[in-house]
Amino acid sequence: MRIGIDVSSLIYQTGVSSYTKNLVEALLEIDKQNEYCLFGGSLRRSGEFKKILNEQSVKYLKTYPIAPTVADLLWNKLHILPIETLIGKVDAFHSSDWTQPPTKAFKVTTIHDLVPLRFPGISHPIIVGVHKRRLKWVKREVDKIIAVSEFTKREIVELLQIDPEKIVVIPEAVDLSVDKVTDTDKERVISKFGIRGKYLLAVGADPRKNIPNLITAFGKVKGKVENLNLVVTGRMWADLPTRPGVIYTGHVTKQDLNCLYSGAEALTYVSTYEGFGLPILEAMRIGCPVVTSNISSMPEVAGDGAILVNPNDVDMIAKGIEEVLKNRKKWIQKGNERVNNFSWEKTAQETLKVYEGAKA
Repeated sequence: MRIGIDVSSLIYQTGVSSYTKNLVEALLEIDKQNEYCLFGGSLRRSGEFKKILNEQSVKYLKTYPIAPTVADLLWNKLHILPIETLIGKVDAFHSSDWTQPPTKAFKVTTIHDLVPLRFPGISHPIIVGVHKRRLKWVKREVDKIIAVSEFTKREIVELLQIDPEKIVVIPEAVDLSVDKVTDTDKERVISKFGIRGKYLLAVGADPRKNIPNLITAFGKVKGKVENLNLVVTGRMWADLPTRPGVIYTGHVTKQDLNCLYSGAEALTYVSTYEGFGLPILEAMRIGCPVVTSNISSMPEVAGDGAILVNPNDVDMIAKGIEEVLKNRKKWIQKGNERVNNFSWEKTAQETLKVYEGAKA
């Protein structure tokens, strides 16, 4: 088979770009039978694809000067210009989360979450519009949809009214490019953000991340633990509470985030909605114990490797924090055992089985 994959998301350094990079590199590692064509569309940043992909993947890359707005116009609004016009005939085509080009090939796409539909108020109107247009074509034309969790599959069925038989659940895994964190790295990052003493880590600050409830729970614990802080990463979406010991870092690089995981007493990830919840696995892999929500996709990802709490119950969150601080080694070990259930090799093998539907 000749398999086309849209890798245009790579240059944006998001969770989707990390998924795309790791999936492509794992596929090319395990599959020597099929031919691959990686499509990268960007008007001004085409040169970045070669810097992001490994040497093996670059050999299969074809880039074109297409702006995201033009891609949306051609493929989501007008739904013209088959992908074969650009990359030649393919037997299967795996589209991105941004556009749905017409194609005669077996059509596959991954849906990571349905935040723009479920919470349109916290997404930019342009992004909401793009996703609605793309998902219209996904519903009409796509042969197989990969959902990254059972929860996301249920969301797809409910919000898009798509036949569950068309949806395959294939979980994500941890970014393989994560380097080991040295003590020097940790000290640099702790100094950079002005952290003094022990700290809990929260990743993401948009409304779904439930930071106000986490801060209230943190306040219940802080008086019981000497010099404990709460470090919140991510772009600020609104005025969040300022409290003693709460540190907002703003956006952090992947390297700095890994240092923060490594130095944290625990990851407190009490989100109210996630398509998957990758920070749970990222923390576990680095040896940071996890407190997370017992709703949405998070119980699937965490399993018995984390403390599960009701994100709407601040007393329960506080008790979860107290438990992880009291029995930290136990929860580090449980996290280590849990994260080993996920690998990009497994994800690639399951994805390849989906592509083989083109032979049917």
